[in-house]
Amino acid sequence: MEQVLEFINISKAFPGVQALDNVSFRVSGGRVSALLGENGAGKSTLLKILSGDLQQDEGALSINGEEKRFTSPYQSIKASISVIYQERQLINTMNVMENVFLDDLHENRFGFVKKKELKRKTQEIIDIFELPISPMDIVGRLSVAHQQMIEIMKAYRRDSNIIAFDEPTAPLADKEITVLFKLIKELKERGKIILYVSHRMAEIFRITDDIIVLKDGQLVTTLKTPETDEKELVKSMVGRDIGDTYANLKRNEKTGDVLLEVKNLVTDDIHDVSFEIKSGEVLGFAGLVGAGRTELMRAIFAADPIISGDIFLDGKPVNFRSPKDAIDSGIALCPEDRKEQGLVLGRSIRDNISIPVLSKLTKGLFMDVRSEERLAAAAVSKYSIKTPTTEKLTIELSGGNQQKTILGRWTSSLMDTKILILDEPTKGIDVGAKAEIYQMIHDFASLGLGVIFISSELTEVLNVSDNIIVMRNGRITGKLPRQEATEARVVELSMIDPEVTHE
Repeated sequence: MEQVLEFINISKAFPGVQALDNVSFRVSGGRVSALLGENGAGKSTLLKILSGDLQQDEGALSINGEEKRFTSPYQSIKASISVIYQERQLINTMNVMENVFLDDLHENRFGFVKKKELKRKTQEIIDIFELPISPMDIVGRLSVAHQQMIEIMKAYRRDSNIIAFDEPTAPLADKEITVLFKLIKELKERGKIILYVSHRMAEIFRITDDIIVLKDGQLVTTLKTPETDEKELVKSMVGRDIGDTYANLKRNEKTGDVLLEVKNLVTDDIHDVSFEIKSGEVLGFAGLVGAGRTELMRAIFAADPIISGDIFLDGKPVNFRSPKDAIDSGIALCPEDRKEQGLVLGRSIRDNISIPVLSKLTKGLFMDVRSEERLAAAAVSKYSIKTPTTEKLTIELSGGNQQKTILGRWTSSLMDTKILILDEPTKGIDVGAKAEIYQMIHDFASLGLGVIFISSELTEVLNVSDNIIVMRNGRITGKLPRQEATEARVVELSMIDPEVTHE
Protein backbone atom coordinates (compact mmCIF):
# COMPACT_ATOMS: atom_id res chain seq x y z
CA MET A 1 0.00 0.00 0.00
CA GLU A 2 1.30 3.48 -0.90
CA GLN A 3 2.24 5.62 2.07
CA VAL A 4 0.56 9.05 2.25
CA LEU A 5 1.24 11.97 4.59
CA GLU A 6 -1.08 14.99 4.70
CA PHE A 7 -0.81 18.32 6.48
CA ILE A 8 -4.37 19.67 6.79
CA ASN A 9 -4.92 23.39 7.59
CA ILE A 10 -1.96 23.51 9.99
CA SER A 11 -1.54 26.75 11.96
CA LYS A 12 0.97 27.58 14.68
CA ALA A 13 1.67 30.90 16.41
CA PHE A 14 4.40 32.08 18.76
CA PRO A 15 4.40 35.42 20.64
CA GLY A 16 4.50 38.09 17.95
CA VAL A 17 4.90 35.60 15.08
CA GLN A 18 2.45 33.52 13.01
CA ALA A 19 4.84 30.68 12.12
CA LEU A 20 2.29 28.65 10.11
CA ASP A 21 -1.01 29.86 8.68
CA ASN A 22 -3.50 27.32 7.35
CA VAL A 23 -0.91 25.17 5.54
CA SER A 24 -2.20 22.15 3.59
CA PHE A 25 -0.38 19.76 1.27
CA ARG A 26 0.07 16.04 0.61
CA VAL A 27 3.19 13.93 -0.02
CA SER A 28 3.41 10.32 -1.15
CA GLY A 29 5.74 7.40 -0.62
CA GLY A 30 8.34 6.60 -3.23
CA ARG A 31 8.98 10.30 -3.89
CA VAL A 32 11.35 12.89 -2.47
CA SER A 33 9.46 16.09 -1.65
CA ALA A 34 11.40 19.30 -1.01
CA LEU A 35 10.25 21.87 1.53
CA LEU A 36 11.57 25.18 0.25
CA GLY A 37 11.39 28.71 1.62
CA GLU A 38 13.36 31.51 3.19
CA ASN A 39 14.53 31.23 6.80
CA GLY A 40 11.44 31.87 8.89
CA ALA A 41 9.07 30.52 6.22
CA GLY A 42 7.82 27.82 8.60
CA LYS A 43 9.69 24.73 7.36
CA SER A 44 11.32 23.80 10.68
CA THR A 45 8.10 24.49 12.60
CA LEU A 46 6.28 22.08 10.30
CA LEU A 47 8.92 19.38 10.91
CA LYS A 48 8.75 19.93 14.66
CA ILE A 49 5.00 19.35 14.58
CA LEU A 50 5.62 16.17 12.60
CA SER A 51 8.19 15.01 15.16
CA GLY A 52 6.07 15.85 18.23
CA ASP A 53 8.45 18.58 19.45
CA LEU A 54 5.64 21.10 18.89
CA GLN A 55 1.86 20.80 18.66
CA GLN A 56 -0.18 22.72 16.11
CA ASP A 57 -2.75 25.29 17.28
CA GLU A 58 -5.16 24.26 14.54
CA GLY A 59 -5.35 21.61 11.84
CA ALA A 60 -4.35 17.97 11.70
CA LEU A 61 -1.79 15.47 10.45
CA SER A 62 -3.01 12.45 8.53
CA ILE A 63 -0.97 9.32 7.84
CA ASN A 64 -2.57 6.87 5.43
CA GLY A 65 -5.98 8.43 6.11
CA GLU A 66 -5.69 8.28 9.91
CA GLU A 67 -5.46 11.57 11.84
CA LYS A 68 -2.53 11.93 14.22
CA ARG A 69 -1.52 14.43 16.89
CA PHE A 70 1.85 13.82 18.52
CA THR A 71 2.47 15.25 21.98
CA SER A 72 6.05 13.96 22.21
CA PRO A 73 8.91 12.84 19.94
CA TYR A 74 8.48 9.33 21.39
CA GLN A 75 4.97 9.10 19.90
CA SER A 76 6.26 10.27 16.53
CA ILE A 77 9.09 7.72 16.50
CA LYS A 78 6.64 4.95 17.42
CA ALA A 79 4.51 6.03 14.44
CA SER A 80 7.52 5.24 12.22
CA ILE A 81 8.65 8.86 11.73
CA SER A 82 12.25 10.09 11.90
CA VAL A 83 13.18 13.77 11.68
CA ILE A 84 16.84 14.67 11.23
CA TYR A 85 17.33 18.26 12.37
CA GLN A 86 20.06 20.80 11.64
CA GLU A 87 20.68 20.79 15.41
CA ARG A 88 22.14 17.36 16.06
CA GLN A 89 20.38 15.28 18.73
CA LEU A 90 23.47 13.40 19.91
CA ILE A 91 25.04 12.73 23.31
CA ASN A 92 28.66 13.74 22.85
CA THR A 93 29.96 11.77 25.84
CA MET A 94 28.57 8.49 24.48
CA ASN A 95 30.05 6.39 21.68
CA VAL A 96 28.71 5.89 18.16
CA MET A 97 27.00 2.59 18.97
CA GLU A 98 25.19 4.01 22.00
CA ASN A 99 23.94 7.01 20.02
CA VAL A 100 22.75 4.96 17.06
CA PHE A 101 20.82 2.54 19.31
CA LEU A 102 19.97 5.02 22.09
CA ASP A 103 16.21 4.37 21.97
CA ASP A 104 16.73 0.61 21.77
CA LEU A 105 19.36 -0.25 24.40
CA HIS A 106 17.31 -3.07 25.90
CA GLU A 107 18.80 -5.10 28.69
CA ASN A 108 18.48 -8.87 28.67
CA ARG A 109 17.07 -10.78 31.61
CA PHE A 110 20.43 -10.69 33.38
CA GLY A 111 20.55 -6.86 33.24
CA PHE A 112 23.17 -6.58 30.47
CA VAL A 113 22.96 -4.84 27.11
CA LYS A 114 23.94 -7.14 24.24
CA LYS A 115 26.99 -5.06 23.35
CA LYS A 116 28.60 -7.50 20.94
CA GLU A 117 25.43 -7.73 18.85
CA LEU A 118 24.89 -3.95 18.88
CA LYS A 119 28.53 -3.34 18.00
CA ARG A 120 28.22 -5.70 15.02
CA LYS A 121 25.01 -4.04 13.82
CA THR A 122 26.54 -0.57 14.24
CA GLN A 123 29.59 -1.60 12.20
CA GLU A 124 27.30 -2.88 9.45
CA ILE A 125 25.61 0.54 9.26
CA ILE A 126 28.98 2.33 9.36
CA ASP A 127 30.09 0.22 6.40
CA ILE A 128 26.93 1.14 4.46
CA PHE A 129 27.68 4.82 5.16
CA GLU A 130 31.34 4.30 4.17
CA LEU A 131 32.65 6.14 7.23
CA PRO A 132 36.20 5.84 8.66
CA ILE A 133 34.96 5.56 12.24
CA SER A 134 34.46 2.85 14.86
CA PRO A 135 31.32 1.91 16.83
CA MET A 136 33.27 2.68 20.03
CA ASP A 137 34.45 6.17 19.03
CA ILE A 138 33.22 8.91 21.37
CA VAL A 139 30.87 11.12 19.34
CA GLY A 140 32.08 14.41 20.82
CA ARG A 141 35.57 13.75 19.46
CA LEU A 142 34.41 13.27 15.87
CA SER A 143 34.16 15.95 13.18
CA VAL A 144 30.91 17.86 12.65
CA ALA A 145 30.48 16.03 9.32
CA HIS A 146 30.78 12.59 10.92
CA GLN A 147 28.41 13.63 13.72
CA GLN A 148 25.86 14.62 11.09
CA MET A 149 26.22 11.22 9.40
CA ILE A 150 25.65 9.51 12.76
CA GLU A 151 22.42 11.49 13.13
CA ILE A 152 21.33 10.13 9.74
CA MET A 153 22.46 6.63 10.74
CA LYS A 154 20.00 6.74 13.66
CA ALA A 155 17.08 7.32 11.29
CA TYR A 156 18.34 4.71 8.83
CA ARG A 157 18.59 2.14 11.60
CA ARG A 158 14.96 2.72 12.66
CA ASP A 159 13.74 1.97 9.10
CA SER A 160 10.99 4.59 9.50
CA ASN A 161 8.26 4.97 6.89
CA ILE A 162 8.51 8.77 7.00
CA ILE A 163 11.94 10.43 7.05
CA ALA A 164 12.49 14.19 7.09
CA PHE A 165 15.90 15.75 6.45
CA ASP A 166 16.51 19.34 7.59
CA GLU A 167 19.62 20.73 5.81
CA PRO A 168 21.42 17.35 6.08
CA THR A 169 24.33 18.24 3.80
CA ALA A 170 25.28 21.59 5.40
CA PRO A 171 28.37 20.19 7.20
CA LEU A 172 29.14 17.39 4.71
CA ALA A 173 31.84 17.07 2.06
CA ASP A 174 31.23 15.72 -1.44
CA LYS A 175 32.03 12.12 -0.49
CA GLU A 176 29.51 12.05 2.37
CA ILE A 177 26.90 13.82 0.22
CA THR A 178 27.28 11.18 -2.51
CA VAL A 179 26.72 8.41 0.06
CA LEU A 180 23.69 10.22 1.51
CA PHE A 181 22.06 10.68 -1.88
CA LYS A 182 22.61 7.00 -2.68
CA LEU A 183 20.85 6.09 0.58
CA ILE A 184 17.97 8.48 -0.15
CA LYS A 185 17.53 6.87 -3.56
CA GLU A 186 17.41 3.46 -1.87
CA LEU A 187 14.81 4.66 0.64
CA LYS A 188 12.74 6.17 -2.17
CA GLU A 189 12.80 2.87 -4.07
CA ARG A 190 11.54 1.14 -0.92
CA GLY A 191 8.44 3.40 -0.90
CA LYS A 192 9.41 5.66 1.98
CA ILE A 193 7.98 9.18 2.33
CA ILE A 194 10.92 11.57 2.23
CA LEU A 195 10.75 15.28 3.10
CA TYR A 196 13.89 17.19 2.23
CA VAL A 197 14.77 20.73 3.38
CA SER A 198 17.74 22.42 1.74
CA HIS A 199 18.80 25.86 0.52
CA ARG A 200 21.17 24.33 -2.01
CA MET A 201 19.35 24.53 -5.32
CA ALA A 202 21.60 22.02 -7.05
CA GLU A 203 20.54 19.40 -4.49
CA ILE A 204 16.85 20.17 -4.95
CA PHE A 205 17.07 19.56 -8.70
CA ARG A 206 19.31 16.52 -8.25
CA ILE A 207 17.25 14.39 -5.88
CA THR A 208 13.67 15.67 -5.47
CA ASP A 209 10.49 14.88 -7.37
CA ASP A 210 8.19 17.56 -5.92
CA ILE A 211 8.72 20.99 -4.36
CA ILE A 212 6.49 22.62 -1.73
CA VAL A 213 7.24 26.35 -1.38
CA LEU A 214 6.43 28.22 1.84
CA LYS A 215 6.68 31.94 2.54
CA ASP A 216 5.89 33.73 5.81
CA GLY A 217 4.16 30.64 7.18
CA GLN A 218 1.86 30.16 4.20
CA LEU A 219 1.84 27.71 1.31
CA VAL A 220 2.84 29.51 -1.91
CA THR A 221 2.81 26.71 -4.45
CA THR A 222 3.57 23.05 -5.10
CA LEU A 223 5.57 22.13 -8.19
CA LYS A 224 6.95 19.12 -10.02
CA THR A 225 10.75 19.44 -9.94
CA PRO A 226 11.29 18.67 -13.67
CA GLU A 227 8.73 21.35 -14.58
CA THR A 228 10.40 24.33 -12.88
CA ASP A 229 13.77 26.08 -12.70
CA GLU A 230 15.91 27.91 -10.14
CA LYS A 231 14.75 31.37 -11.19
CA GLU A 232 11.08 30.48 -10.70
CA LEU A 233 11.77 28.88 -7.32
CA VAL A 234 13.73 31.85 -5.99
CA LYS A 235 10.99 34.23 -7.09
CA SER A 236 8.39 32.04 -5.34
CA MET A 237 10.47 31.97 -2.15
CA VAL A 238 11.44 35.63 -1.81
CA GLY A 239 8.62 37.27 -3.76
CA ARG A 240 10.97 38.94 -6.24
CA ASP A 241 13.63 38.24 -8.84
CA ILE A 242 16.99 38.67 -7.06
CA GLY A 243 18.96 38.38 -10.30
CA ASP A 244 22.52 37.08 -10.47
CA THR A 245 23.65 37.16 -6.85
CA TYR A 246 27.37 37.27 -7.52
CA ALA A 247 27.24 39.61 -10.53
CA ASN A 248 25.25 42.12 -8.50
CA LEU A 249 27.81 42.26 -5.66
CA LYS A 250 29.27 45.71 -5.01
CA ARG A 251 32.84 44.60 -4.41
CA ASN A 252 35.56 46.38 -2.52
CA GLU A 253 38.33 46.93 -5.05
CA LYS A 254 40.80 48.76 -2.80
CA THR A 255 43.09 46.98 -0.36
CA GLY A 256 45.59 48.48 2.04
CA ASP A 257 48.46 47.35 4.22
CA VAL A 258 48.89 43.86 5.66
CA LEU A 259 46.71 43.55 8.77
CA LEU A 260 47.41 39.99 9.82
CA GLU A 261 50.42 37.81 9.06
CA VAL A 262 50.79 34.19 10.14
CA LYS A 263 54.23 32.58 9.88
CA ASN A 264 55.05 28.87 10.15
CA LEU A 265 52.13 28.11 12.47
CA VAL A 266 52.10 24.62 14.00
CA THR A 267 49.42 23.03 16.19
CA ASP A 268 48.28 19.44 16.72
CA ASP A 269 46.27 19.79 13.47
CA ILE A 270 48.15 22.49 11.51
CA HIS A 271 51.59 22.06 9.94
CA ASP A 272 53.83 25.01 9.03
CA VAL A 273 51.11 27.33 7.72
CA SER A 274 51.94 30.87 6.58
CA PHE A 275 49.68 33.51 5.01
CA GLU A 276 48.74 37.16 5.20
CA ILE A 277 45.61 39.26 4.74
CA LYS A 278 45.40 42.94 3.88
CA SER A 279 43.02 45.66 4.94
CA GLY A 280 39.96 45.55 2.68
CA GLU A 281 40.65 42.03 1.42
CA VAL A 282 38.26 39.08 1.41
CA LEU A 283 40.46 36.01 1.76
CA GLY A 284 38.70 32.71 1.09
CA PHE A 285 39.74 29.32 2.45
CA ALA A 286 38.76 26.19 0.52
CA GLY A 287 39.37 22.50 1.19
CA LEU A 288 37.71 19.21 1.95
CA VAL A 289 36.36 18.22 5.37
CA GLY A 290 39.35 17.76 7.68
CA ALA A 291 41.58 20.12 5.67
CA GLY A 292 42.30 22.14 8.82
CA ARG A 293 40.61 25.45 7.96
CA THR A 294 38.54 25.67 11.15
CA GLU A 295 41.43 24.43 13.28
CA LEU A 296 43.70 27.13 11.82
CA MET A 297 41.23 29.89 12.67
CA ARG A 298 40.66 28.56 16.18
CA ALA A 299 44.43 28.65 16.76
CA ILE A 300 44.67 32.26 15.54
CA PHE A 301 41.74 33.13 17.83
CA ALA A 302 43.52 31.43 20.77
CA ALA A 303 40.71 28.90 21.16
CA ASP A 304 43.23 26.08 20.57
CA PRO A 305 46.90 25.99 21.67
CA ILE A 306 49.76 26.83 19.31
CA ILE A 307 52.92 24.69 19.40
CA SER A 308 55.11 27.07 17.38
CA GLY A 309 54.98 29.88 14.84
CA ASP A 310 54.32 33.61 14.90
CA ILE A 311 51.30 35.86 14.46
CA PHE A 312 51.66 39.55 13.59
CA LEU A 313 48.82 42.09 13.82
CA ASP A 314 49.45 45.50 12.26
CA GLY A 315 53.08 44.44 11.89
CA LYS A 316 53.53 43.75 15.61
CA PRO A 317 53.96 40.27 17.13
CA VAL A 318 51.08 39.09 19.30
CA ASN A 319 50.79 36.20 21.74
CA PHE A 320 47.15 35.68 22.63
CA ARG A 321 46.56 33.60 25.75
CA SER A 322 42.80 33.43 25.36
CA PRO A 323 40.03 34.40 22.92
CA LYS A 324 39.47 37.50 25.06
CA ASP A 325 43.00 38.67 24.19
CA ALA A 326 42.22 38.16 20.49
CA ILE A 327 38.91 40.02 20.77
CA ASP A 328 40.55 42.91 22.65
CA SER A 329 43.12 43.16 19.84
CA GLY A 330 40.45 43.32 17.14
CA ILE A 331 40.04 39.72 15.94
CA ALA A 332 36.49 38.35 15.78
CA LEU A 333 35.39 34.79 15.01
CA CYS A 334 31.96 33.70 13.80
CA PRO A 335 32.31 29.93 14.37
CA GLU A 336 31.23 27.09 12.13
CA ASP A 337 28.58 25.89 14.58
CA ARG A 338 26.72 29.06 15.49
CA LYS A 339 24.23 27.27 17.72
CA GLU A 340 26.76 25.48 19.94
CA GLN A 341 29.72 27.87 19.80
CA GLY A 342 28.47 31.22 18.52
CA LEU A 343 25.33 32.03 20.48
CA VAL A 344 23.85 31.69 23.93
CA LEU A 345 20.55 30.36 22.62
CA GLY A 346 18.67 30.76 25.88
CA ARG A 347 19.46 34.49 26.05
CA SER A 348 18.03 37.44 24.15
CA ILE A 349 19.29 39.13 21.00
CA ARG A 350 20.34 42.06 23.18
CA ASP A 351 22.37 39.85 25.52
CA ASN A 352 24.11 38.07 22.64
CA ILE A 353 25.11 41.28 20.88
CA SER A 354 26.48 42.90 24.03
CA ILE A 355 28.51 39.91 25.32
CA PRO A 356 31.98 41.03 24.13
CA VAL A 357 31.52 44.67 25.28
CA LEU A 358 29.94 44.19 28.70
CA SER A 359 32.86 45.93 30.41
CA LYS A 360 32.25 49.02 28.26
CA LEU A 361 28.56 49.01 29.17
CA THR A 362 29.13 48.71 32.90
CA LYS A 363 29.14 51.77 35.13
CA GLY A 364 30.45 50.85 38.55
CA LEU A 365 28.37 47.92 39.72
CA PHE A 366 25.52 48.55 37.29
CA MET A 367 24.85 47.81 33.64
CA ASP A 368 23.96 50.74 31.37
CA VAL A 369 20.80 49.06 30.10
CA ARG A 370 19.81 51.96 27.84
CA SER A 371 23.15 51.90 26.01
CA GLU A 372 22.93 48.11 25.71
CA GLU A 373 19.45 48.40 24.21
CA ARG A 374 20.60 51.10 21.75
CA LEU A 375 23.50 48.87 20.69
CA ALA A 376 21.21 45.89 20.07
CA ALA A 377 18.54 47.99 18.35
CA ALA A 378 21.18 49.43 16.00
CA ALA A 379 22.28 45.91 15.01
CA VAL A 380 18.66 44.79 14.46
CA SER A 381 18.09 47.79 12.20
CA LYS A 382 21.41 47.60 10.34
CA TYR A 383 21.16 43.89 9.52
CA SER A 384 17.34 43.72 9.18
CA ILE A 385 17.03 41.06 11.88
CA LYS A 386 13.42 39.92 11.84
CA THR A 387 12.19 40.27 15.41
CA PRO A 388 9.47 42.23 17.24
CA THR A 389 11.92 43.08 20.05
CA THR A 390 15.58 42.74 21.08
CA GLU A 391 14.32 40.71 24.04
CA LYS A 392 13.41 37.79 21.76
CA LEU A 393 15.43 34.66 22.54
CA THR A 394 17.96 33.77 19.85
CA ILE A 395 16.82 30.14 19.89
CA GLU A 396 13.51 31.38 18.43
CA LEU A 397 15.20 33.07 15.45
CA SER A 398 15.67 31.56 12.00
CA GLY A 399 19.18 30.51 10.96
CA GLY A 400 19.70 33.63 8.86
CA ASN A 401 18.66 35.94 11.69
CA GLN A 402 20.88 34.06 14.13
CA GLN A 403 23.83 34.60 11.77
CA LYS A 404 23.00 38.30 11.48
CA THR A 405 22.93 38.53 15.29
CA ILE A 406 26.52 37.23 15.43
CA LEU A 407 27.58 39.72 12.75
CA GLY A 408 25.88 42.47 14.72
CA ARG A 409 27.87 41.48 17.78
CA TRP A 410 31.28 41.69 16.10
CA THR A 411 30.64 44.84 14.09
CA SER A 412 28.86 46.98 16.68
CA SER A 413 29.92 50.57 17.30
CA LEU A 414 31.74 49.54 20.48
CA MET A 415 33.87 46.91 18.73
CA ASP A 416 37.19 47.76 17.13
CA THR A 417 37.23 44.77 14.80
CA LYS A 418 40.15 44.54 12.38
CA ILE A 419 39.98 40.90 11.31
CA LEU A 420 36.58 39.22 10.88
CA ILE A 421 36.74 35.43 10.54
CA LEU A 422 33.57 33.92 9.07
CA ASP A 423 33.48 30.12 9.27
CA GLU A 424 30.58 28.75 7.20
CA PRO A 425 28.48 31.95 7.62
CA THR A 426 25.82 30.86 5.10
CA LYS A 427 25.33 27.29 6.35
CA GLY A 428 21.61 26.53 6.48
CA ILE A 429 20.64 29.98 5.18
CA ASP A 430 18.22 30.71 2.34
CA VAL A 431 19.20 32.29 -0.98
CA GLY A 432 17.84 35.72 -0.11
CA ALA A 433 19.74 35.91 3.18
CA LYS A 434 22.86 34.53 1.47
CA ALA A 435 22.82 37.41 -1.01
CA GLU A 436 22.57 39.84 1.93
CA ILE A 437 25.51 38.24 3.72
CA TYR A 438 27.68 38.22 0.58
CA GLN A 439 27.15 41.96 0.26
CA MET A 440 27.78 42.49 3.97
CA ILE A 441 31.15 40.75 3.58
CA HIS A 442 32.25 43.25 0.93
CA ASP A 443 30.77 46.14 2.92
CA PHE A 444 32.97 45.07 5.86
CA ALA A 445 35.97 44.96 3.53
CA SER A 446 35.11 48.47 2.26
CA LEU A 447 35.38 49.69 5.86
CA GLY A 448 38.97 48.42 5.94
CA LEU A 449 38.43 45.11 7.73
CA GLY A 450 40.29 42.01 6.63
CA VAL A 451 37.62 39.32 6.12
CA ILE A 452 38.49 35.61 6.19
CA PHE A 453 35.74 33.58 4.52
CA ILE A 454 35.46 29.80 4.94
CA SER A 455 32.78 27.83 3.12
CA SER A 456 32.24 24.22 2.10
CA GLU A 457 30.31 25.54 -0.93
CA LEU A 458 33.09 26.01 -3.47
CA THR A 459 30.96 28.26 -5.69
CA GLU A 460 30.70 30.72 -2.80
CA VAL A 461 34.43 30.78 -2.16
CA LEU A 462 35.21 31.29 -5.86
CA ASN A 463 32.74 34.14 -6.31
CA VAL A 464 32.89 36.01 -2.99
CA SER A 465 36.64 35.98 -2.25
CA ASP A 466 39.35 38.24 -3.67
CA ASN A 467 42.02 35.59 -3.13
CA ILE A 468 41.65 31.92 -2.25
CA ILE A 469 43.88 29.71 -0.11
CA VAL A 470 43.45 25.95 -0.51
CA MET A 471 44.25 23.54 2.34
CA ARG A 472 44.60 19.79 2.74
CA ASN A 473 45.55 17.78 5.84
CA GLY A 474 46.53 20.87 7.83
CA ARG A 475 48.77 22.38 5.14
CA ILE A 476 48.36 25.05 2.48
CA THR A 477 48.58 23.57 -1.01
CA GLY A 478 48.01 26.71 -3.04
CA LYS A 479 46.89 30.35 -3.27
CA LEU A 480 44.96 31.76 -6.23
CA PRO A 481 43.53 35.18 -7.11
CA ARG A 482 39.81 35.08 -7.92
CA GLN A 483 40.44 35.78 -11.61
CA GLU A 484 42.56 32.62 -11.93
CA ALA A 485 40.59 30.34 -9.63
CA THR A 486 38.44 27.68 -11.23
CA GLU A 487 36.50 24.88 -9.59
CA ALA A 488 38.72 22.28 -11.26
CA ARG A 489 41.93 23.98 -10.08
CA VAL A 490 40.75 24.36 -6.48
CA VAL A 491 39.55 20.74 -6.34
CA GLU A 492 42.92 19.64 -7.71
CA LEU A 493 44.80 21.61 -5.05
CA SER A 494 42.51 20.25 -2.31
CA MET A 495 43.45 16.68 -3.24
CA ILE A 496 47.19 16.90 -4.01
CA ASP A 497 50.08 15.79 -1.81
CA PRO A 498 50.09 18.35 1.05
CA GLU A 499 53.88 18.19 1.24
CA VAL A 500 53.98 20.02 -2.10
CA THR A 501 52.95 23.67 -2.09
CA HIS A 502 52.02 25.77 -5.10
CA GLU A 503 51.78 29.52 -5.53
